[in-house]
Amino acid sequence: MRVTTPPEIQGNLRRHMIHMPKVIEQVSGIRIFGRLIRSIAFSTDIAVIRNCNANAVMAVYPFTPQPAISHAIISASDVPVFCGVGGGTTTGKRVVNLAMNAEFEGAIGVVLNAPTSNEVLARVRQRVDIPVVMTVASEFTDIGCRLDSGATILNVSCAARTPFVVDRIRRAFPQVPIIATGGPTEETILSVIDAGANAVTYTPPTNGEIFRDLMVKYRSDDAALAPQNLPEDF
Repeated sequence: MRVTTPPEIQGNLRRHMIHMPKVIEQVSGIRIFGRLIRSIAFSTDIAVIRNCNANAVMAVYPFTPQPAISHAIISASDVPVFCGVGGGTTTGKRVVNLAMNAEFEGAIGVVLNAPTSNEVLARVRQRVDIPVVMTVASEFTDIGCRLDSGATILNVSCAARTPFVVDRIRRAFPQVPIIATGGPTEETILSVIDAGANAVTYTPPTNGEIFRDLMVKYRSDDAALAPQNLPEDF
């Protein structure tokens, strides 16, 4: 008899890991170098990255990209990493060099910010062999020019307009690989899946949020174990 549901194995320590929303498993995925990627954790926190079940990581942050940061994340991660290499405040030759460095470090792809010029995009595409992920932050982006300039994958991040933009791109370019921001709920994730996304990025809870919940539990456990008759001046 053929088994259709994969067996699931948990450990006592890793059972507290962060799980990506199961609805993400409904996407087709993007197969990169033989590896199928459906869920992508949007994080640069190494502790979070090491303790979540995402298929990949998107390490993009609002500062000038630094090779030391890319190296640390790639070295610590046990899943493929898409590295942000600038394109906004960081431009020109520096972006190309950062992209090459990310490839040398072992990134599975490089992510360019929405303001990146088509010229810089083309130069990056010429210098690296890994996928070039082009961020789309507006429905007014000229997708055809982005693809002609060398974008391998589109990363659609348009806030509440993301499903609309994904649908618009999918209708015009049926074969283009699309990563889309899934938002905070199953409903928002399903909306980008239904619109045509191949993979979904999800922002996991921060260390602070997880600690907050744990501390509530710890305090509750301590209160339950405390002696009932404490001295008045305790």
